[in-house]
Amino acid sequence: MKAPNFRTLDLNLLRVFDEVMTERNLTRAARNLAMTQPAVSNALNRLRDSVGDKLVVRSGYGIEPTPRALALWPAISDALRQMEASLSPGDFTASEAVNTFVLAMADATAAEIVPGLVEIIERDAPGVSMRVLPLTTRDPRRLLDEGEMDLAIGFFPAVLADLTAQAQAGNMAAFDHQRLFHGEYVCVMRKDHPLAKGPLTIKRYTQAHHLLVSFSGRPFGFVDEALASLGHKRRIVLTVNQFFTAGRVVATSDLLSVLPRHFVRVTGMADEFVLRDLPFDVSPVHVDSLWHRRQGQRSDHAWLRLAVAAASQKAFGEAGR
Repeated sequence: MKAPNFRTLDLNLLRVFDEVMTERNLTRAARNLAMTQPAVSNALNRLRDSVGDKLVVRSGYGIEPTPRALALWPAISDALRQMEASLSPGDFTASEAVNTFVLAMADATAAEIVPGLVEIIERDAPGVSMRVLPLTTRDPRRLLDEGEMDLAIGFFPAVLADLTAQAQAGNMAAFDHQRLFHGEYVCVMRKDHPLAKGPLTIKRYTQAHHLLVSFSGRPFGFVDEALASLGHKRRIVLTVNQFFTAGRVVATSDLLSVLPRHFVRVTGMADEFVLRDLPFDVSPVHVDSLWHRRQGQRSDHAWLRLAVAAASQKAFGEAGR
C-alpha cells in the first residue's frame, strides 16, 4: 500500500474527504464546501493518488467508502475538528448574537424545557431567537441532514441503536447525541374511570378502548409491539400527534392512553387523571438531543446544546438524568 508523502500532501484534500465521508454524496458534499462537484471529484482523485486507494466507490445515488477510507476517517475527522476548535475559539458571543435556531420536539418535551430556554435567552442572549417545530418522526436524521433543523429532541431508540452499531463496526456516524433526561410511560385515564379501581390486568387493559399518540400518524406504537410479543392486541379508537390533545380527550372520555409520567404534571389537568402502571414491561423513556456532526464543532451550536441541557437540568434535576 502506497504511503502518502505528508510534505507534499495538500491538507485541503482531507477536508474534502471528511465532508464526502460525512455526506456519502458528492453533490451534498460540494454544496457544503461551496465547491463544484467536479472540483470535489478532482480533489478525491488527488487524494487517491496520494494514499494509493480508491477511497470511495459509487453506489446508487451516493458513494460507499472502502475499508481503507473507513480506517482513515476517524483520525482525519478528529484532527480537523480539533483544528477548527483551536482556530476559532469563542467566536460565538451569546450577549451579542442574533442567531435563529430551529429545534424539533414533541409538545410534552417543549412544555418541560422551553420555559427554561426562554429564561436563558432573556438573561444571556437577548438577540437570539428560537423556532420550535413539532417532532413528526422517530428518526429525524434526514431532516437534520437537509438542514431543516439545528437540533432534534426526543425519544429515538432505533436511531441510537443504529449509531451504536456503526461505532462498534468502526464507522464514524454522521450524527451525535446527548442524553437529556429519562422517565417512564404510564397508563392514564380519567378519574372515575371503570378501571381506576382494582388491579389493572393485561386482560382488562386490552379489553378497554385506547388513544394512541403517534407523531407519524401510524396507528401502531411501541405499546402495541410489546402487546404483540405477548400474544395480545388492543383496540385503538383514536390516533393523535400531540400529548396535550391526548390529555384533553382522556380527561373527558373512557379512552385510555399511555403518556410520559413527567408530562402529566405540566398539563394543567393532573387532578383530572388517574395514573396506573402498565401491566406489562415497556422500555423507559430516554430523551436525547440529536444533531448532525457537521454542526457539532460550531461554537453557536455548542452554546445551543449547552442551553438545552441546562434547561433540561432545571426541569428535571439529577433525578431525570
